[in-house]
Order: sequence, then structure tokens, then C-alpha cells
Amino acid sequence: MRIPALAIWATIAVLAAAPTQAQTYGGNAPICLQRWYWGGGETFYCGYSSMAQCHANASGLSAMCVTNPYFANAQVPREPAYRQPRRAY
Repeated sequence: MRIPALAIWATIAVLAAAPTQAQTYGGNAPICLQRWYWGGGETFYCGYSSMAQCHANASGLSAMCVTNPYFANAQVPREPAYRQPRRAY
């Protein structure tokens, strides 16, 4: 009797499990909102086209805006090119 009951509970647990995303960053937008929740949870929502749009939604929340590293048109920020000063001969 224990084995069928255990099998039923295991089946219910597998069927009730919620699907999760494979990537932390999802979506096809360049800006993501990272939000923290009381108790240690956090979420990412990548649906913003500009930092200003993301900052408007993040105001007043425990959140910050980050660039989406998996965005199709993501560009790596370059360091500024420093020129050597000319030498006087």
C-alpha cells in the first residue's frame, strides 16, 4: 500500500512542478530589470528598450537596470582609446 501511495504522490509532484526558464536573462530586449524580494528571491524581466524606461519602472523598488548580455544586437562596451602624447624633438 505504501508503494502505490508513494507513486501517486511522486506523479502529482512531477505534474505540479512549474516550468522554469533555462536562461536567467530572457526576452529580446537590450535592457533588463533585476528585482530583489524580501526573503532572498530575485527576478529578471528583459522587456525594456531604453535605460530611462527601465529606471522609470524601477523607481521606488529594490531593483536595478542592467544590460541584457544575451540580446541579439548586444555590443560589448569598448574602453576609450588613449593616445600617447607627441614627443617634442
